[in-house]
Amino acid sequence: MVPEHFRRIECLAAMAKLSDLGPPIPGKQHGGEPEDEDDNDNFYTCPICGQQVDMRDLRQVIWHEQPKHKPLLVVVE
Repeated sequence: MVPEHFRRIECLAAMAKLSDLGPPIPGKQHGGEPEDEDDNDNFYTCPICGQQVDMRDLRQVIWHEQPKHKPLLVVVE
């Protein structure tokens, strides 16, 4: 189920900050955590906007699953 704020058209058309999507939603690794975690295994390139997506953060994954989204503005605070 997709949260309401991800479904709104105006949300998809405008540039959004990662912090606008709420607090981090950490994902869980199926089969337990890996012994040797390689950061390259945690990212994929979004085929729609070309941005790198951190699969450990469900907010990013859900955002990039929307068909007409803009890249997320990721601000490190």
